[in-house]
Amino acid sequence: MLFAILTVIFIKSFVVWIYMVPTSSMEKTLLPGDLILVNKFSYGIRLPITPLTFPLSHQKLPFNEEVNSYLDFIQLPYFRLFSSEVEQNDVVVFNYPMQTDFPVDHRSFYIKRCVGLPGDTLKINAKQVLINNKALAFPKKVAFDYNVQTGIELNYDTLLKYDVTEGSRISGTRRWQLTLSDSSKNRLEALDYVHSIVPLNINKDNYATYIFPYHKHYNWNVDYYGPLIIPKAGATVKLDSNSIHLYKRIIEQYEENELSWEGNSITINGIETDHYIFKMNYYFMMGDNRHKSSDSRFWGFVPENHVIGKATTVLFSVNKNSDAESNYRWERFFSGIY
Repeated sequence: MLFAILTVIFIKSFVVWIYMVPTSSMEKTLLPGDLILVNKFSYGIRLPITPLTFPLSHQKLPFNEEVNSYLDFIQLPYFRLFSSEVEQNDVVVFNYPMQTDFPVDHRSFYIKRCVGLPGDTLKINAKQVLINNKALAFPKKVAFDYNVQTGIELNYDTLLKYDVTEGSRISGTRRWQLTLSDSSKNRLEALDYVHSIVPLNINKDNYATYIFPYHKHYNWNVDYYGPLIIPKAGATVKLDSNSIHLYKRIIEQYEENELSWEGNSITINGIETDHYIFKMNYYFMMGDNRHKSSDSRFWGFVPENHVIGKATTVLFSVNKNSDAESNYRWERFFSGIY
């Protein structure tokens, strides 16, 4: 019995891991209720950062949600055995970087697609991701929001028939804002009672205060973003009163330096400087549901020490919608993730 438990702990910690997709941010590539297999070998084995952890737990004890499942007075340096690189377009599971109430390896789990690698220059122009000035192909099942005008009333059953699971009526009758993949959009356009399907376009000059790095110098929104250089280990960045907003969190939180600045005067660990050399690699992650994903556009870079593994397979899929005909999406069982 003890051997079996130790084997399970070893496999979960170092080999593979099972993760239930909680949100729609990766639709239609992944759906809420998908149980997926995460390969921890894909990028190398991340050794425990917080070694004093109750086995098979994450943030809280399984029998007491009020008590942390770990002791954090011992924190080991980040190290990865058999390290290998995250590749562009990989679907990656990682610890949520903004959740500083927990140690790195106990932060909440997120799953997104890696669109930007260390050293890349990323830009989003009218929804199109550009990497080093070259267009990055959209994921096969990417989804965007559209305004839809119909000649009849729609209901949930009708929308579900065309694989539309997100959206709502907007002002007036027979007008909807729906989240559509290319497949759903094409099927709806073929219907006589669908009069128009118009992309939801955000004006280039619409500055969104909730978009990283939350500063008016960077007049960005979800559809128009960048250019932005993704930090790479060993690379040097020039620091000034504007660029500090992009890299302040990295310098202070992820790479654990003391930072202060006033105007263009920037001090790191007590030394005034106009540049910084990154210690780690960073990644830019986005959800395939491009208008309904909390991702790097909203909170910035993912440090390499937060990366857990690559999502490879949907083991099975539970349909959580109470109106669905079946509780299971049988066609998704044991399907690959691309």
